[in-house]
Amino acid sequence: MADPKGFLKTKARELPPRRPVSVRLMDWKEVYEQGDAAVLKRQAGRCMDCGVPFCHQGCPLGNLIPEWNDLTWREEGRQAIERLHSTNNFPEFTGRLCPAPCESACVLAISQPAVTIKQVEVSIIDQAFSNGWVQPQPPGRLTGKTVAVVGSGPAGLAAAQQLTRAGHTVAVFERDDRIGGLLRYGIPDFKMEKKHLDLRLAQMTAEGTRFRAGVTIGVDITWDDLRARYDAVVVATGALVPRDLPIPGRDLPGVHFAMEYLVQQNRAGAGDTVDSQITAEGKHVVVLGGGDTGADCIGTAHRQLAASVTNLAIGRQPGTERPENQPWPMSATLFEVSSAHEEGGTREYLASTIEFLSNEAGEVRAIRVAETEYLDGRRVPKAGTEREIPADLVLLALGFTGPESAELTSQLHVPLDGRSNVVRDGNYQTSREGVFVAGDAGRGQSLIVWAIAEGRAAAAAVDRFLEGETQLPAPVKPTDHAFAI
Repeated sequence: MADPKGFLKTKARELPPRRPVSVRLMDWKEVYEQGDAAVLKRQAGRCMDCGVPFCHQGCPLGNLIPEWNDLTWREEGRQAIERLHSTNNFPEFTGRLCPAPCESACVLAISQPAVTIKQVEVSIIDQAFSNGWVQPQPPGRLTGKTVAVVGSGPAGLAAAQQLTRAGHTVAVFERDDRIGGLLRYGIPDFKMEKKHLDLRLAQMTAEGTRFRAGVTIGVDITWDDLRARYDAVVVATGALVPRDLPIPGRDLPGVHFAMEYLVQQNRAGAGDTVDSQITAEGKHVVVLGGGDTGADCIGTAHRQLAASVTNLAIGRQPGTERPENQPWPMSATLFEVSSAHEEGGTREYLASTIEFLSNEAGEVRAIRVAETEYLDGRRVPKAGTEREIPADLVLLALGFTGPESAELTSQLHVPLDGRSNVVRDGNYQTSREGVFVAGDAGRGQSLIVWAIAEGRAAAAAVDRFLEGETQLPAPVKPTDHAFAI
């Protein structure tokens, strides 16, 4: 195990410092500075090597957390990355972007701050890339079977890498001009610089995975044609249909979905010319939605030199202590201050948006809000509390309702469930033989760690479908909620 007395000697939770706000707002680089090796070793040493490591249950991937904590404490970085890669294809993504349900399930968190699992994870993979330990793993033989993966987000990439290593010839189709899905165009650079994505794609290319960007399946190639060309198809298109807010003034210029805004900035950051780019410069910005996407909009608006940024959430402000109805080891809903919130702006809770108001030019100038009250379990605007908030730019970060499924359902005739997700069986297969679904397209909006876990599990199901059996790991089933604590 790690330091047997580590959790007794070191009770404080230490994370790498964030770059000063005044400095990081001047660029798009990642927020955190490089961590100190001594601090990292000390934090890894706090791992208790529990008899029942509940961190395993908190992680859909089943990461071997106590093992690579111990190896980090012993300064055995090469062995640590081998343990980490045995369950997680892309720790450089999860270590930066996952909300770390493993830490909520950490046994130490019963009485002390949890082990900094996520930080140990990202340090292991960063060290591995720096030292050249991440090498291509091409298959020893080719099966002669072909697989098309549609979508190049974390689920699609995980499925593709697993299937390539199993010896199948895999092509990944992406409708955008670059590979990566939301990892490329949805996540701001200050949360994850794209060099990390490019390093992993280089490894996958060297292993034999083929990438086809700028191809829209259902339009450029029909789903039926794709199925006819390949022995199996994996649908990993994500859940990209945004949740709208159909209230008066919704169609006013200046009211946009969050992803419209974030994608344009990522394209600009990649050096593209973006015509009529949505920008926050000099504007009063209001972000509706209190989740991670809303925080991404806040951080982006600050870097674009917004005049003001206001974040509104319709519900109550979460508490700072674990609520009684979410006991350990459940993943608790707590009030958090992300790096974007730290950079400025105003956060308001119990705020119901009633209407978007226009100026003389017909553009949005303000929003009318009221306090939220709960009546019969419903959240409704409280009469007599209406007020206006100046807004030159409104960003809707209200979540997503399901995959873009029109061509998929009309061409393959696969059904959707009551939440607009593609229906699949216990082996990730749809009603169309040989067509599988992984990630948010079948699960609904979820976490990156779930996407990778489902991509790995779907790959095992595809391999079994093609070969009759598989040695690929299958960490989760489509209906398995054992990890969802």
